[in-house]
Amino acid sequence: MSSRYRDGFIDVPDGLRLHYVDFAGNLPGRPLLCLHGLTRNARDFTEFAERLSPEFRVIALDFRGRGSSDRDPLPARYNPVTYAGDVIELLDQLDIASAILVGTSLGGLVTMILGTTAPERVAGAILNDVGPELDQAGLDRIQSYLGKDLRFSAWDEAAAAICANQRGAFPRWTHDQWVAAAHRYCREQDGEIRFDYDMAIAEPFRTAGPAPKVDLWPFFAALARKPLLVVRGELSDLLSADAMTKMHEAAPGLRSVAVPGVGHAPTLDEPEAVAAIDAFLADIAP
Repeated sequence: MSSRYRDGFIDVPDGLRLHYVDFAGNLPGRPLLCLHGLTRNARDFTEFAERLSPEFRVIALDFRGRGSSDRDPLPARYNPVTYAGDVIELLDQLDIASAILVGTSLGGLVTMILGTTAPERVAGAILNDVGPELDQAGLDRIQSYLGKDLRFSAWDEAAAAICANQRGAFPRWTHDQWVAAAHRYCREQDGEIRFDYDMAIAEPFRTAGPAPKVDLWPFFAALARKPLLVVRGELSDLLSADAMTKMHEAAPGLRSVAVPGVGHAPTLDEPEAVAAIDAFLADIAP
């Protein structure tokens, strides 16, 4: 990670200690708060934060059970409503009245919840390859690898395993890019390389099933009252082009961009994503 960030920790009411990274910015306005996907962590946003933090303050949270945040002894609390409460706690403890939320996949679902339950804390939002309607193909793919505690003896081996699962999403990636992805997804522990999340996050996912049991469209409609940009991977198996069309129909003011040659989820450093994000922030940030 860049030397321009600092590590921080907060204690949440149920006793866990959660980790975040904080990249200082020069603008006095609202910060960007980044929320990662289901099995990921704050490292996914390192390049994004390094690019924007000369101007914006950029904060990235490790959800409970991921990265350097505590593992939860009660796996049932691994759910988007709990994560939304953790985000509010982070904002409160950092004395941030509102932020521009950047949510990838699960992080986008949490963002939609916050747009409904705490709209005053959301100044705007960027949803990365997620919406109120999720394709079963992507949910099934996630289910196929979630909670499998694979161990690797070398980073090349970890990269090969990740590539085998996600090659369809990033068909143009080089070997070096897959190794870099492995360093974001995994950690070294006791001489082994393993995925950097608590395997118990799979328990509520399996109990409830992979598909949301609630209608997410009202949550999306509430969030869409705020400035909103959706980034979609052109090859995404989770957010379809048809779903994107429905989102535009439900929210005429919605901005969106399709990133060519990329699936779930864009890394937000693609030229098309960068241009759309920069234009969006230029219009909404004070």
